[in-house]
Amino acid sequence: MKWTSVVAIYCLFWVVSAFVLLPFGVRTHDEAGIEKIPGQAESAPANFKPGKVAIRATFLAAVLCAAFVANYIYGWIVPQDLNIFGEPPNFEEHMKN
Repeated sequence: MKWTSVVAIYCLFWVVSAFVLLPFGVRTHDEAGIEKIPGQAESAPANFKPGKVAIRATFLAAVLCAAFVANYIYGWIVPQDLNIFGEPPNFEEHMKN
């Protein structure tokens, strides 16, 4: 696998990890006991820290990318393992009938 492919896969894992980790550790103003600004949404976060989310996403993406590359190298799970419908029918046999 080329290093550029690994970087692209890491970036994809990073974006997905960031979106997955966004809701964790965030509290609303009601939960934090802070007064809301008039017109503020009830669900607006009071303690959102994007740097913390980015650091967590970086570590999670590194672990997931390492697992993906290791699977690519060692072949633990291959596409044939994911075939839940069985073998596809042979197209040529259907054309003869």
